[in-house]
Amino acid sequence: MSAQSTEPKETVPSVATHRFAKLNPFRDDDDEGGDDLGEEINETSIAGGGRAIGGSADIEARKKLRVSHVLRSFLAQEGEISKDAVGGDDSETNHSEAVQALLAKPQFVHPEYVNDRNYGLAEYFISSSHNTYLVGKQLYGSADSMSYKHHLSAGARCVEIDAWDSDDKAEPKVTHGYTLTEHVSFRHVCEAIKNTLEEEITAISQRQAHPPLPIFISLENHCSPGGQERLAAIMEEVFGDRLITQHAKDQNDPIKLDELTGKILVMVEYYGLEKDDVPDDIPANAKQAQDSDDKASKEHREKKDEKPAKIIPQLAALGVYAQSMKPKDDAWLKGTLTEPQNHLVNVEERAVLELIEKKQGQSVSKHNANHLMRIYPKGTRINSKNLNPVPFWGVGAQVCALNWQTFDASMQINEALFAGTDGYVLKPPYLRKDGSGQAPKGQKVQLTLEIAGATDLAVPEGREKDIKPYVTCTLYYPNQKGKPEKEKTSHYRVHKHKQLFGHEQPPPTSPVWEPTEKLQWTYEDDDLAFLRILIKSDDAFARNPAFLTSAVRLSSIPKGWHFIRLLNLRGGETKATLLARYHKKNV
Repeated sequence: MSAQSTEPKETVPSVATHRFAKLNPFRDDDDEGGDDLGEEINETSIAGGGRAIGGSADIEARKKLRVSHVLRSFLAQEGEISKDAVGGDDSETNHSEAVQALLAKPQFVHPEYVNDRNYGLAEYFISSSHNTYLVGKQLYGSADSMSYKHHLSAGARCVEIDAWDSDDKAEPKVTHGYTLTEHVSFRHVCEAIKNTLEEEITAISQRQAHPPLPIFISLENHCSPGGQERLAAIMEEVFGDRLITQHAKDQNDPIKLDELTGKILVMVEYYGLEKDDVPDDIPANAKQAQDSDDKASKEHREKKDEKPAKIIPQLAALGVYAQSMKPKDDAWLKGTLTEPQNHLVNVEERAVLELIEKKQGQSVSKHNANHLMRIYPKGTRINSKNLNPVPFWGVGAQVCALNWQTFDASMQINEALFAGTDGYVLKPPYLRKDGSGQAPKGQKVQLTLEIAGATDLAVPEGREKDIKPYVTCTLYYPNQKGKPEKEKTSHYRVHKHKQLFGHEQPPPTSPVWEPTEKLQWTYEDDDLAFLRILIKSDDAFARNPAFLTSAVRLSSIPKGWHFIRLLNLRGGETKATLLARYHKKNV
């Protein structure tokens, strides 16, 4: 790596990897030319659930990052810092207070309502994990109880447990049924969740912060009646008084989020319905097997359609605030469903997408202002690729169950929604009780992202000198027609004969665009619009590899020039930053 960069080398997808991605037989139709793919998470991954960027530790770490001399000179020219604050050459990391203040400037500023804890559960989005026990792929590979600690520590507040009978009748197991994945003990999973919550409570009490918000367990029960007795007994034993076993107040007086801090809630299937009931509103093509599925995936779906035992009363009683159901008709959509009172509509992504396409999104939103909805991935997402959560957030779905095994585009957007929160985000007013159920229409906005340069890009080993970095950004918002809208800069070219601001041009790992590059979009304003940023290399004769990323909710963009902290494709920290500023105006 060049002398100007202090960033350690990163292992990122090679050109060959991206070529093979094109040939992936499990690639989905909504794959954006490979840009939505991420890498499998590992022990260094911190992002996905909202805790990677914005905390006090992150702010202090940001102050120690390096800013290239050319960019410091650019900031002086812009009037952001004085000439005296520019400092010395590129090796300098002990920057002036003015530069440190800019480094510490937040890369998001949420509207005040986002972190309000005084509303009912149905009025929040919840950072949610799917098949939490899995490490890697959905059909084969490892399972680990410590995945729960990792996901909760990264910001998840809803985790999934698939419980099955084991040879040891007293100890049910957690696994992805009818696949080649390994299994772990149900008890060990519960212990990992409880221990993580207790660690959070201890850490928070020491710094006198808000207590941790409740953890939801999405329990997928496949156990016999005897196994279900053990599930209930183990949860009550391990979780103790952290487990919600009865209503904390009169059912006619809705519980507020802040009244459930430090607690564990369970989503339990409603015993009045059979597990294999299919909603009438699921489109026909959602019920058919896709030819691209392999044999294991088909067997998995066929086996899951078998009718298990109904939920026994002891287990059903734990679904105090969330009784999961797959509706038999459209009573939930019409608002005429009366039982169960605390129902949670648990549906596959395609069912809700078809409702949105049929212009019934407002009815879905109205339901979700008062009751929970969980969206889970279609069965063909066996490579851990995720659904796009934005359309579902747009109709108020609280729980978008994402595969946290890879840090892909959806996980990056999930990080943006929950950044700087405790895993619950209050919905915009129009998606809450007494709201209209849809965003105000008609106001067009023009968004401009102005990009000046970057410092210490973490790139593939052996690629430092031949990368041609550029920035590509994708806009996401509810009710988007067609594929998300992309814009990109030109790739950075080093001209040895040219100087910038009186300095030699920096290397490709610390590019500077002069004049600054401006990317622009016009769209109908929405509180749930997001911008995803990728750093890529303009490689000849190959798919351009991405190696760094960030994302932001556009209702939370800061004013003026600021440094965007970039993550690698595993959701791990890097020392790379992008100097940029947003302009947003009504048109």
